[in-house]
Amino acid sequence: MAANLKLTLTPGAENAVRDGHPWVFADRVKAQNREGRSGELAVIYDRRDRFLAVGLYDASSPIRVRILAQGGTVKIDDYWFRERISTAVRVRDEHFVDKGTTGYRWMNGESDGLPGMVLDRYGSVGVVKIYTSAWLPFLSSGRFLGWMRDCCPIASSWVLRTSRNIESMAAKVGLADGLPLVGEIKEVEVTTFLENGAVFEAEPIKGQKTGFFLDQRDNRLRVRELARNADVLNVFSHTGGFSVHAAVGGARSATDVDISKHALTAARRNMELNQPMNSAVRECRHETIQADAFEWLANATRDGRRYDIVVIDPPSLAKRQSEREGALEAYRRLARHGVKLLRRGGVLVAASCSAHVSAEEFYKIVRQVALQQGENGRELFATRHAIDHPARIPEAHYLKCLGWKVS
Repeated sequence: MAANLKLTLTPGAENAVRDGHPWVFADRVKAQNREGRSGELAVIYDRRDRFLAVGLYDASSPIRVRILAQGGTVKIDDYWFRERISTAVRVRDEHFVDKGTTGYRWMNGESDGLPGMVLDRYGSVGVVKIYTSAWLPFLSSGRFLGWMRDCCPIASSWVLRTSRNIESMAAKVGLADGLPLVGEIKEVEVTTFLENGAVFEAEPIKGQKTGFFLDQRDNRLRVRELARNADVLNVFSHTGGFSVHAAVGGARSATDVDISKHALTAARRNMELNQPMNSAVRECRHETIQADAFEWLANATRDGRRYDIVVIDPPSLAKRQSEREGALEAYRRLARHGVKLLRRGGVLVAASCSAHVSAEEFYKIVRQVALQQGENGRELFATRHAIDHPARIPEAHYLKCLGWKVS
């Protein structure tokens, strides 16, 4: 039997782990007693050979160890994993009970103490997405599924999603992105769930992220509360989440603009799902436009279109640090178009999911652009992460949204 994998780190990395950061990069490993295998536990000692932390080893990633526990020694076994998962799940379930919501994040990776993995709920369907090959042995052995069944009994079906960087490694052990772990494919290809009483479809097997953008739930509700008798423009609309909530809130019209034909088809289905039980949705005029959002916004501004609420929620515009400056200018351009499309007293709702752009930078851009339109405008809200998407390390902070009412 191989000896426990033992690592020592450079002084800077040692201090970072001691301060609670959950990642150890490969170039910060000073020494290790043998070659490690992805998925095994790596025990980290400080320079005086005292226990520092224990984590999951990933032989293929620049993030070589993802910390599970640091400080005092702890026994990492099935009981430990179940306790960590069940704690996160219980917090979410208790928060959303009786709120008309059955779609939310059960566990958010590093911020919930299980790095490189998220769990999402869509009604009775659970989705696990992994970002590191360290989790593959747990999945291929069935251990992971056992934890899920114990901790999340609501889910009768489970789907596995993998990030692109580990797809080939997953395939070697019989796992694949979109693989139904429990339940028939037909049961989870498209499933429905509730969000603040509204009905939505999710595509756990082939949809973006884990099948839906759950992280904007609270901001969609804010738009609903502002939407009575409003004409609403939803740019980068994807499957129409903001528009459906606007319709539920009594919007006069909702226009979805997105480049994806598939997403717009889903947006129409989501609106139709809510029509039978909601007269406000039936009365809301819904239009979908397939177009490049930047080009369409420029043309709409020239054409003199006007709306009461403009929602601009693009995909990440800075996926790496080198794209940051271009993203800042793109956000400035989008905000200008959005403000110009508003009627007097209208509301711009601008969002960013670019982790390389800070909330402070993004808010500053939107505020500056809005104030140039009218000095008497006012900020309605500036939000970050929802309760089921905690961000407890700097790298986890990505979402920000600002609502501004123009004068």
